[in-house]
Amino acid sequence: MSPEVNWVTDPVASIDSAALKSATNRQASLTKPPGALGQLEQLAIKLASLQAQTCPTLERVNIAVFAADHGVTEAGISAFPQSVTLEMVKNFSTGGAAINVLARSLGATLEVINVGTVTDHDDLPGVFKSRVAAGTNNFQHGPAMDEKQITEAMGLGRQAVTRAVEKDAQLFIGGEMGIGNTTSASAVACVLLNLPAKEIVGPGTGLDNNGISQKISLVDAAIKLHRDNMQQPLHVLRHVGGLEIAALTGTYISSAQHGLPVLVDGFICSVAALCAVRLNPDVNQWLLYSHQSAEPGHQKILAALDAEPLLNLGMRLGEGSGAAMAVPILRMACELHGQMATFEQASVSEKN
Repeated sequence: MSPEVNWVTDPVASIDSAALKSATNRQASLTKPPGALGQLEQLAIKLASLQAQTCPTLERVNIAVFAADHGVTEAGISAFPQSVTLEMVKNFSTGGAAINVLARSLGATLEVINVGTVTDHDDLPGVFKSRVAAGTNNFQHGPAMDEKQITEAMGLGRQAVTRAVEKDAQLFIGGEMGIGNTTSASAVACVLLNLPAKEIVGPGTGLDNNGISQKISLVDAAIKLHRDNMQQPLHVLRHVGGLEIAALTGTYISSAQHGLPVLVDGFICSVAALCAVRLNPDVNQWLLYSHQSAEPGHQKILAALDAEPLLNLGMRLGEGSGAAMAVPILRMACELHGQMATFEQASVSEKN
């Protein structure tokens, strides 16, 4: 591991055991049968331990969407042209995308980071112009990124977390936009999980069965090409990953190191989370998982992360949209935990 990315193995923040115990005791004293609120109870307790307070809150949510292009789109593995990546960056800037609507609804801070679209652009409101490269290289022929590029991309993720911490964020959500990125994410997942492409690859932006078959063949061939150079997670990410996936990996590690809870979005983001956890296993205790994507390989990635997603709505949009949809559930879990009366306060008899 090069010195520039040694930070990824630095220790993560500690979970607050006192807050964990206090929140567990409070949850047991609320006016309801034990376990009656199901997963909401454990969510509140976990957030309490991550926020180091008995009653957690989620008023300040920070969303960062990373955009980049992929050289492998040359192979025709997307139902949409590569130009859509930059067009969507502009759409984010003008507030017209799904994640803009959701961020406004949540009162969340939203920023967009252009990590590497093929085409440059003029300054856009709300967009950080941080292009590491004009997209990745086509990994059918060589590594997607060089060492300098992956280091810079991960560093951009780290910087986004620093900005979120400076704004006193209580929850971080990473999102992505990049035509071709389900192919890159699938390749990364196949190597890390040691699975053939047919068990991970899905339709992405809407491929038909023919297109999916071609995508499977392409991913299998790329893994065969790079296999001898992918012994470590960073090598995998560099050879068949994407700039935005590298940036997201950096955000998850940095968030855990700063003690900032993370709500992970769908397929692409979960692959980045898997990379982060393989690089620094303790990161996983700072990650919450929002939803199960419609991408067929997502369930296997979640299983590898021992993750229990909150929602299953058949979503596969990306942008951090699935995670944003799950924020109200987390907020309700916190409010129930903090505002319900205890048996003693309500003079209600407890279980015999």
